[in-house]
Amino acid sequence: MSTKTKAKLQEEIKIPENINVEIADNTLKFSGPFGVNERTLHNPRIIIKKENSKIILNSKKQTKNEKRILKTFKAHINNMIKGVNKNYIYKLKICSGHFPMSVSVSSNKVVIKNFFAEKIPREAKILPSVDVKIDNDIITVKGSNKESVGQTAANIEQACRITNRDRRVFMDGIYITSKGEE
Repeated sequence: MSTKTKAKLQEEIKIPENINVEIADNTLKFSGPFGVNERTLHNPRIIIKKENSKIILNSKKQTKNEKRILKTFKAHINNMIKGVNKNYIYKLKICSGHFPMSVSVSSNKVVIKNFFAEKIPREAKILPSVDVKIDNDIITVKGSNKESVGQTAANIEQACRITNRDRRVFMDGIYITSKGEE
């Protein structure tokens, strides 16, 4: 009768040379040439530690659920490393066929005036550590945190959402045209 021992689940992530990593109480802080990313990844069954130039994720059990969590944590860590190495960029296009609208950035908001000749301007929230620039009819959303950049672009797009109109005729709004890395 043989006894099989199950190996622990383990994932390794190599840290590039130009990135500093700090791990304290399940909070990971990455700093690099394009900014700082910080995130708390907590699960009682997953152990996160830094050894030499690697981040090692270990699981106490070997089940499908732990494997899913481990892979999710690995994806989040890889996104944070990419973000401090290269910025994430979303480009949006301003389309105004019926009424000319004006778009401007005001502190932590994007203000859209005269959208479908509305008197009250529409506003979209800009999340922290995200940079928004407007050049003619192109809006560029840039930052090191993938979730913040994506949510800011979605906020801008949703601020111009129209209801009770035929989308094939009334195509006014702001739409995401491209997303990627710098």
